[in-house]
Amino acid sequence: MRAGLRYGTRLTLGPRFVKTRFVRISQDRHRKLAVAIGLVAIAVRLLAINQPFIDPWSWRQSDVAAIARNYFQNGFHFAWTQIDWAGDQPGYVGTEFPILPLIAAVSYKFGGVHEWIGRIQAVILFAASLPFFFLLMRDLLGSVAAVWAAFFYSFAPLNIVTGRAFMPDVPSLSLALIGLYFFLRWIETQQTKHMLASAILTSLSILIKLPSILIGAPIAYLAWQRFGADAFRRGSLCIFAAVALLPSVAWYLHAYFIAQHFYPHHFFGAGGIQLESPAWYGKIAQQIATSTLTPLLFGLGIFGAATARSTTQARALYAWLGAMILFIVVAGYGNRHQWYQLPLVPIAAAFAGAACAFVASKLSSHSTRAALSILLAGSFVFLAFVHAQPFYRPIAAQLREAGLELKRTTAPDSLIIAADNGDPAIFYYGERKGWHFLEKGGIYEGNPSDSQQVIVDLEQLRRRHATHLVFTANTFWWLDYYEEFAQYLERNAVLVTATSDFKIYKLNQL
Repeated sequence: MRAGLRYGTRLTLGPRFVKTRFVRISQDRHRKLAVAIGLVAIAVRLLAINQPFIDPWSWRQSDVAAIARNYFQNGFHFAWTQIDWAGDQPGYVGTEFPILPLIAAVSYKFGGVHEWIGRIQAVILFAASLPFFFLLMRDLLGSVAAVWAAFFYSFAPLNIVTGRAFMPDVPSLSLALIGLYFFLRWIETQQTKHMLASAILTSLSILIKLPSILIGAPIAYLAWQRFGADAFRRGSLCIFAAVALLPSVAWYLHAYFIAQHFYPHHFFGAGGIQLESPAWYGKIAQQIATSTLTPLLFGLGIFGAATARSTTQARALYAWLGAMILFIVVAGYGNRHQWYQLPLVPIAAAFAGAACAFVASKLSSHSTRAALSILLAGSFVFLAFVHAQPFYRPIAAQLREAGLELKRTTAPDSLIIAADNGDPAIFYYGERKGWHFLEKGGIYEGNPSDSQQVIVDLEQLRRRHATHLVFTANTFWWLDYYEEFAQYLERNAVLVTATSDFKIYKLNQL
């Protein structure tokens, strides 16, 4: 009798059993594809991992690297971050939560100072985000869309480049994505461990990069979708908000205090909240459609945003997209730095994945789907390669060479004035302190209006015991254009080194 019941039950559930098995096989195949994509993406980011900080973002990475080396050399005073371009002052500045330079500095104790130590942190956290991003997209959009989303997320040009840079952007985004995944898990399971994991990860994300607070848009939408009008009166959500936000409030107040009370009175990211002209936003839009996403991903993202509207949970992505668009508009000046657009990558990847899944659902022929998939993947990889290449150009190599020459030929306590267009790579590689030239209150002020302005600024810095003045190839023109300044320099300095890349003058002391 029992055997008959078992046999009958299996016959009754046969179609469901077959369907469940098919779904599991399909999901397993998609997981393997996602793993393969992730391994290739990590390998791509390991290429030239020990490249010096001489690429187009050298100035930002040199600052982070300087903070790490100052920890290493001056003691691990975590809350007191120091840069190199404050001349004769300690150079305390207000920054994001400096956990990344601290980890690098600790690593220097064991392996020495190397660029790969700073860069590898972004690679590791990018790799950590991949499985969570795939699972998040699978829950929101389905397995097919999740595989494509992981592919686009992994190889978007901006994500490739920031994913191997010594900067906080990819680590912050990665933590935000993992936090969003755990928040969705908490919404579905109501398990406290998921809520706390999400809150802690979100908190770290915002601490490391303040604009990551925009992850609150999809989180708020998911909470409202699940709990309705009572969402923001729930005790668990109040705890989540406190854990996620209060540490950042405390840290950024401290950073603001540092910036207010110590020369050069600098707060990283200050001044970015500023509306700009339509032409300015047009350039940002063009940048997003090309070197941030590629034209293909940009177009697929728009198409996917139109086709994913009927997917209820995917609407959280619209909330995130809306928050990002508002951020780009309000922080128009800040978005001159392309890495601020990084959160658009997972959003566009998600919608592009939805577009691919939508098209695949309309094709009945397996061979047609396979051929189109290969064509699409190949086209995107080609475009990503084309648009990522310029980010690797060694445009600041002359700054590094000048810095290394200063390290070889000047005393450790020398104070350097550098006509460096505001890029601190000279100071980092020279392991010397100094000032950008021109400067105002320690901050780079741009090119001078006339010879008199250059002379006055140089005189002020000489009175602060500056010992050397450096020009690189891209500022040699000062010596021709500002004739009175060139004559002044002949009387008050000695040219000690001259190459095609840089000129170093030793200043006569007052």
